[in-house]
Amino acid sequence: MRKPAQGVWNIVRFNWHFYAAAAGVALLLAAVALGGGPAWQPYLLALLVLISAPVVVSLLVSYYVYDCSALYSLSWLEPGAAPARIVNIHAGFDETSALLRQRFGAAELEVIDFCDPREHTEVSIRRARAAYPPFAGTRRAAPQALPLPASSADQVFVILAAHEIRQPAQRVAFLREIRRVLRPGGQLVVVEHLRDPANFLAYTIGFLHFYSRASWLRDFVAAGFGPAREQKITPFIYAFTLR
Repeated sequence: MRKPAQGVWNIVRFNWHFYAAAAGVALLLAAVALGGGPAWQPYLLALLVLISAPVVVSLLVSYYVYDCSALYSLSWLEPGAAPARIVNIHAGFDETSALLRQRFGAAELEVIDFCDPREHTEVSIRRARAAYPPFAGTRRAAPQALPLPASSADQVFVILAAHEIRQPAQRVAFLREIRRVLRPGGQLVVVEHLRDPANFLAYTIGFLHFYSRASWLRDFVAAGFGPAREQKITPFIYAFTLR
């Protein structure tokens, strides 16, 4: 069971250096505005709002997405026959394997972590890995070389992780590997934020860390998948289901 506000709290504690710096700047501006001359106060207060509002909005949106929406309930998954073997692939921070185990209790679950410390050097990832031990049996692998036999999985999940593969050619190679692993008629589920107006309003320039819907559809086609079934889990989260 996820704890109340677990999602937004993880964001704050894994990126506390950023929020501490933002809070320090905001407090300094507030102190200068209150103690300075009235001529400067409107400008300082306007600057305070410009700095504080995006941070507050991003946290409120994150609370909605990660703590109040259906994202982690998995209720948005399309119904179908119970899979015999599922694979969950993540990028060093695994919040979903335990949920998939609960949802598909009879299925064999394989968990793969493609995080490479030489490439994924963000301090937030190191803090997340320290706070959350790996799911039992998790295997490390390069995204373009999954340690799984061909046609061995009924479903593969990549939830809020595929965007961490920054090179387009490597992303396509990763998707081709998943296609190799899936049985005929198998299903791939990719969940992502998109580089779109909603995520820009929520995260300002942070939305550049994501990719556009057109980019994902282009990568899926290049990897040999058929048309994607698309759904919005929230206005900020998109799910692609491919066969």
